[in-house]
Amino acid sequence: METNVLPRLLQGALHRRFHDPAAIQMCTLMNIKTGGCSEDCSYCAQSSRYSTGLQATKLSSVDSVLTAARTAKSNGSTRFCMGAAWRDMRGRKTSLKNIKAMVEGVRAMDMEVCVTLGMIDAAQAAELRDAGLTAYNHNVDTSREHYPSVISTRTYDERLQTLEHVRKAGVNVCSGGILGLGEKPEDHVGLIHTVSTLPAHPESFPVNALVPIKGTPLGDKLGDKKPIPFDAILRTIATARLVMPKTIIRIAAGRTTMSEEQQVLCFMAGANAIFTGEKMLTTDCNGWDEDKAMFEKYGMKPMKSFERGRLREEPPAAPVEILEQVADGREGVQA
Repeated sequence: METNVLPRLLQGALHRRFHDPAAIQMCTLMNIKTGGCSEDCSYCAQSSRYSTGLQATKLSSVDSVLTAARTAKSNGSTRFCMGAAWRDMRGRKTSLKNIKAMVEGVRAMDMEVCVTLGMIDAAQAAELRDAGLTAYNHNVDTSREHYPSVISTRTYDERLQTLEHVRKAGVNVCSGGILGLGEKPEDHVGLIHTVSTLPAHPESFPVNALVPIKGTPLGDKLGDKKPIPFDAILRTIATARLVMPKTIIRIAAGRTTMSEEQQVLCFMAGANAIFTGEKMLTTDCNGWDEDKAMFEKYGMKPMKSFERGRLREEPPAAPVEILEQVADGREGVQA
């Protein structure tokens, strides 16, 4: 097989109108504060309500985080993400000060930097912006209709309020969802509808496949069953690419369950970022060497820092029109 097979297969596709189809961003996500969260997200090992064997920790030191970022950069990652298991940032002035120092340090390495810290207010979003934050991640998880089945301690509108604070502060919005939460296919459309009808499309749309964790309600319910078929992941990526052509679509949790060929299909459908490294929060992650070997095999290349989608031709159909076609079965998004 020719090494440039992926760009050739994508010749003429919508994805190619906005992105270099061979460029895939390598992102690394570090858990800077593990466990002890008061929320009841039914999928999460970091909730203090569940017995998952996870030991809660305090916030990591600035030096240890910057060391991890340097390691990530030396292995090819151009975006460094930091996650803290908190409901919100109220009363965490010292922690916010340290996180701003982390953000400043990562940006000094010429890397993109993203954080996910739970709910934040407008003032906190502005402080993070001033520190140089590239993006703030706050997933809506699923459709509005299915959401109450997943979590009760934070409303859907509270999630959207945080995204509004982030957007108004001038920080890029990163918001996606988790597939495999017991939802229906209609909820995948609902998820995409939510993020695509925000005042602006998110800069980044992570697509997670549930990793069932023993001790969590969803993990115990599913047991050894596979939470989501691959074709549902592929359809979600393809639909998101049609609806949000300039957005970076990230294959996030659950990628370790995909074969190399399945990952390449995701790239062909429009995904153009992956999480790579030693760990992804509390779950396993594909490693840098493994991913670089896959890139070499299929003629892909790491995306540069701050590379974004841009329109090269006339824009496609309006997002709502595409979603209506998908819901009616008229849009040919095939696995």
